[in-house]
Amino acid sequence: MISVGKTDRGKVRDINEDSIYLYDSGVGMLPNLYIVSDGMGGHKAGEIASSLAIDSFVNYVTENNFESENFILDFLVNALHFANSCVYQKSQADSDCYGMGATFSACTFVNQKAYCVHVGDSRIYLINNSSIKQLSVDHTYVNEMVRTGKLTLLQAKNHPQKNIITRAVGIDKNLEVDAFVCNYDFDDRFLICSDGLSSSLNDNEIFSITNNSQFDSAASNFINAANEKGGLDNISVILICEVHHEN
Repeated sequence: MISVGKTDRGKVRDINEDSIYLYDSGVGMLPNLYIVSDGMGGHKAGEIASSLAIDSFVNYVTENNFESENFILDFLVNALHFANSCVYQKSQADSDCYGMGATFSACTFVNQKAYCVHVGDSRIYLINNSSIKQLSVDHTYVNEMVRTGKLTLLQAKNHPQKNIITRAVGIDKNLEVDAFVCNYDFDDRFLICSDGLSSSLNDNEIFSITNNSQFDSAASNFINAANEKGGLDNISVILICEVHHEN
């Protein structure tokens, strides 16, 4: 796999509470690993939450093993539960970090299958030359109301509580994790992003930038586009695709 990634403070926030991790080669037994985490909490606590979530997840991955590909998804879920424990314990032990948490969206790619774990409102997209599909579900109060028919999509877009998330790493001892596997074609691309991108750009705009950018400049193009819309939040993106081998 090859990837490009970038994280940016945006135009409004004092600090960047997002963290990203992208590694195209082996991470423990995994052949690659990509993560976006968006932190939240008091002064600098969100920054601590997102970086600690990623660090502890990666530590688990590098120090533990799994038997075969059939166990990869469970392995990722276990790693995220470990990360949740680390962030939660830090928030309980340090009064400056009390109540901190982070979204977490991670993917690894093995034999044309994407193995993904997800918590919060960062997003995982599958994009090809003709379509864009959001693979992850936003764990937000407003999205839950849309799902149950209490709000329309239009009402949700402008709802005053649209940024309230219902699941995050480190908020509680227990964590419900979304985990899924997705097949993909060689020309497909995967985008992992924080809500600083998806709240600034709609899916059509994200699709257009993906398909009209040189791969190496795509991450910067995403950041620039979100900042042109006001840069109201921290912005993080990772774009991933299969390496093409010429015969």
